[in-house]
Amino acid sequence: MSNVRKPNFIQALLPLIVLMVVAVFSILQWKTGMYMPLLSGIIATAILGLLLGHKWADLEKYISEGVSRALLPLFILFVIGIIIGTWVLSGTIPTLIYYSLELIHPSIFIPTVAFVTGVLSISTGSSFTAISTIGLAFMVVGEGMGFPAALVAGAILSGAYFGDKLSPLSDTTNVAPAVAETDLFTHVKHMLWDTIPAFVISLILFFFVGYKYNLNNVSMEKINEILGVLSSTFVIHPLLLLMPVVAILLVMKKYPVLPSLMVIGLLGGVVAMIVQGSSMADIMQTMTSGYAAETGIQEVDALLNKGGILSMLNIVGLVLLATSLGGLMEGTSVFKVLLETLVEKARTTKSLIMLTLTSATTIALASGSQFLVLILTGRAFSGIYKERGIDTKNLSRCMEAVGTVGINLVPWSVNSFFTLSVLGVSTMEYIPYAYFLLLVPLINIIYGLTGFTITKKIYPETIAGSETTESLNAKNTVKVGV
Repeated sequence: MSNVRKPNFIQALLPLIVLMVVAVFSILQWKTGMYMPLLSGIIATAILGLLLGHKWADLEKYISEGVSRALLPLFILFVIGIIIGTWVLSGTIPTLIYYSLELIHPSIFIPTVAFVTGVLSISTGSSFTAISTIGLAFMVVGEGMGFPAALVAGAILSGAYFGDKLSPLSDTTNVAPAVAETDLFTHVKHMLWDTIPAFVISLILFFFVGYKYNLNNVSMEKINEILGVLSSTFVIHPLLLLMPVVAILLVMKKYPVLPSLMVIGLLGGVVAMIVQGSSMADIMQTMTSGYAAETGIQEVDALLNKGGILSMLNIVGLVLLATSLGGLMEGTSVFKVLLETLVEKARTTKSLIMLTLTSATTIALASGSQFLVLILTGRAFSGIYKERGIDTKNLSRCMEAVGTVGINLVPWSVNSFFTLSVLGVSTMEYIPYAYFLLLVPLINIIYGLTGFTITKKIYPETIAGSETTESLNAKNTVKVGV
C-alpha cells in the first residue's frame, strides 16, 4: 500500500459525476432504473482506485466491507416481505383497509395518513416499520379512494420520517448525536426547530391538496365496492387490529429487530390459519411469493397482491450495488478527499453550516446510505465545530436533515429502494408530494444563512487560558452571527 495515492478533488468527483450522469439518462430517458448507474459508478471508482495504486484484492475488500454493513438490513427486507404477505393473508391489512375506508372521510384522508403514520413512527422509532405496516394499508386505501399513489406515498413518507427523526428509539436519532459528540435529548430538542414547522406546513399542504382530489376524483361507489369485496373475501374483525399493536410493543421494548420482525411475520401466519382458515401450503406460498388475490375485481386484486420474499429481490440487488459503491468510495479515499476539500473552505459560521449540508448531500448522492452520511459527516466536522465555538447540536441537526430525511430524495438510496419495493412508487414520482422531505433541508438552509437557532458553545478542551467555568457556561446560549 506504500505506492497508493489519494485522489485529488477533481478525481474524487469523477465517480460521482459518472453515477449522476448515467442516473439522469437511465431514469428520465432510458427508463431502465438504477442498476446500470450504480454499476457505472462502481466501475468508475474501481478504475480510479487501480490508477491510484490500489490492488484489485484491495478493491474487492472495500466492496466486501461496504456490503457487510447492509447484511442485517437485507435480512430485514426479506422478513418484511414475509410480514406483508402474511398480514394480507391473515386479514390484518384488509381489516386496516376496511375500517380506514369506513371511518376516515376522504376530505381529510391525506393529512390523516401523514399524522397517523407519524404517531406510529415516533412510537416505534422505525420508519421502515411504519411504512411497511400502516403505510402499506393507507397506500391501498388511498388508491381505492382514487387518490394518486404518489400523493399517498408522499404523505406516508412525511409521517414516517417525521417520527423517525424525533423518536429517541430511532437508530439514526441515536447515531447522529453520538458521532457529533452531543447528547441525545439536547439533539432531539434542537431538532424541534426544523421538524415541527416542516411537519405542520406539510399537514396544511396535504389538507388542501387532498381536499382538491377528494372533490374531483374520489368515488364513493368504488369505496363501497372495495368494502364489499373485502368483507366477502376475508374475515374482518376489530381483534385483528391487535397485530399492529403487538408489532409496536415489540419494537418499543427494544428487542432485537430481526427476531422481533420474524415473530411478527410468523404470528401473521398463525392468525391466517386460525381466523381465515388458511392451510400451511397457503402460508408458505405467501411467505415466498406474496399474497395472490382472486377477488374477481382487477383493481382490488392489484391492491392486495403484495409481499413475499421474492418481491424483495429487486431491492436487495440494488442495495448490494449501492453499498458496494459506498465501500469502494470510502476505501479509495474519495469521500475523505471530498470532505477535506469542503471543510477547508468553511471560513464563517454561515459557510460552515452550508458546507455541512453540502457535504452530507454529497455523501448521500455518492453512497445512498444513511449511516455513511451520519458517520462521515460527523467525523469530518465535529472537531471544527468545537474549534469555532459552535455547539455540535447544530451539526447533528444538519446531519439528520440530510441523512435521515433528505436522503429519501436520492433515487438510488437504500431508503428510496425500500419505498419502491413496499409502496410501489418511485422517488421521481413521490418527490412533488413529499413536502416534509423537502422542507426539512430547506429550513436548515434558511437557518444556516440567517443564523437563527445556530447557538454558540465554548468547549474547554479547545481553549487555553484561565477563563472560569461560570464564564464558559454563560457563553453557551449566545447566538452566532453570520
